[in-house]
Amino acid sequence: MAMLQLRHYSCELEFEHPFTTAKGTKTHQPTFIVSLGLAGMYGYGEAPAISYYNITTADMVASLESKRTMIERYALTDPQRFWHFLHHLIPGQHFLTAALDIAGWDLFAQMRRMPLYKLLGLTWPPNIVTDYTIGLDEPAAMLHKLQQHPWPVYKIKCATPADVEKVALIRANTNARLRVDANEGWTIDDARKILPELARLGVELVEQPLHRDAWDEMKELKAISPLPLIADESCKTEDEVKKCAEAFHGINIKLTKCGGITPALRMIKEARTLGMRVMMGSMSESTVGTAAVAHMLPLLDDVDADGPLLLKEDVAEGLKYEEGKLLISGAPGLGIRFTGKRAANGFGG
Repeated sequence: MAMLQLRHYSCELEFEHPFTTAKGTKTHQPTFIVSLGLAGMYGYGEAPAISYYNITTADMVASLESKRTMIERYALTDPQRFWHFLHHLIPGQHFLTAALDIAGWDLFAQMRRMPLYKLLGLTWPPNIVTDYTIGLDEPAAMLHKLQQHPWPVYKIKCATPADVEKVALIRANTNARLRVDANEGWTIDDARKILPELARLGVELVEQPLHRDAWDEMKELKAISPLPLIADESCKTEDEVKKCAEAFHGINIKLTKCGGITPALRMIKEARTLGMRVMMGSMSESTVGTAAVAHMLPLLDDVDADGPLLLKEDVAEGLKYEEGKLLISGAPGLGIRFTGKRAANGFGG
């Protein structure tokens, strides 16, 4: 039996504008790309490195190289079994597992000669648009980003109660739908004051208002909130979904944090049984990781898949945005193709 051909590389992708949240500012997004090749076909996956999770591309390279032989000898007959193999081979390494899992699904769908969404039994097109994220900045700069990128839905990053004024400024300059992401930045007293103000401004949901471990306070806040509250940092992996149902109205799934497409599918199923709203989010992935999210759109209520829009440079093509909607290429697998110096066989070089 032919062995899998494993390749990888790391790079830093520059943002169009410095990207600021309650957790800090980034000018570049370090990212890790993997390729799994078989019979002339190549599946691709991506895991951005996130500093506040203490994950670096160097760590992922070292872990992957230490298990290279076992991964290359794996017989890819079912992506979900491949995930379970990885789950035991590199336990707890959700970022690396996610990149490999996405690549496995991409390759397997190509082997079946169908786009990934069809392999998942889904129908295209979905009736959903992605938001465009406006990072924290001076009010004039945030307004400039809004004007640069006309969009039907915006997600606005907030960190302090004073940032409500920035949301009000944006509302005064657009009729688009608005969402707010606090990235754990508020106290419960802050949130009690802020949420009614955001509701008056027509904000439709708020992500992660309190610290990820503030479960009792989140339950209290959920009971009085005029807006849906969506768990992000509080819902990294599938074992946290049930706990989130008591404290939030919905969850924001990140493929990188949960370990890839395979666990994300289980998280969506469980959230639905619990009556929760389901969102899938971006961690500033390039087209590679964003394409994996795009193929899952029919399963979602909301999506934040704007990574390629925020980046000044990309590594691949195969996704387009049209009035907020993500358009896939329709080619087998993720339907992406590497560009520039990475364009040839399995990245080229």
